[in-house]
Amino acid sequence: MTATELTAAQAALAAEYAAVYGYGVVGGRISPARRKEAQEAYDAHRARRDALRRTVRALGGTPHAAAAAYELPFPVPDAAAALRLAAELEDRLAAVYADLVRSAEKSRRLDAAAALREAAVRSVRWRGSGVAFPGLAERAPGAPAPSPSTPSNAL
Repeated sequence: MTATELTAAQAALAAEYAAVYGYGVVGGRISPARRKEAQEAYDAHRARRDALRRTVRALGGTPHAAAAAYELPFPVPDAAAALRLAAELEDRLAAVYADLVRSAEKSRRLDAAAALREAAVRSVRWRGSGVAFPGLAERAPGAPAPSPSTPSNAL
C-alpha cells in the first residue's frame, strides 16, 4: 500500500458519492423507458461506494464523507439532459478508476479495472458511442483538467 493508492481510493470514493447523487437527479428526469437502467446504475454505484469505504479503511485511512449536495455540471431539465449527465458521470468515474488502476496493487487493481470497464460500458449505453481509451479521454487536449481548486461538491 502506498499513499498514492490511498489518495486514489479516496478520489474514487468521492466520485462514487457524486455519482450516487447524480443518479438521483438522472432518475428524476430520465424517460420511463430508461428508468430501470438508471436504477441499476444507481444501485451499482451505491455498492461500489460501500466497497470503496471498506477499501479506504483497509488501506489505513478514514473514508471522507459525502457532501450534502453537489453542483451539477449543467442544468438537467429533461430526459435528454439526464442522459448527458449519466454519460458524464460515467466518464468521470472512468477517469478516477484509471488513476486507481495505476496506483493500486494486486486484487485492488483488478477491482479498479472492473469498475473502469463498468463505467465505460455504462457511458456507451447512455451516450450511444464510446472512446478508444475510457478513463483517458478526459485528459485529451481541450478537455478540462481536474483542478485542486475544484469544489469538493462539484460533479
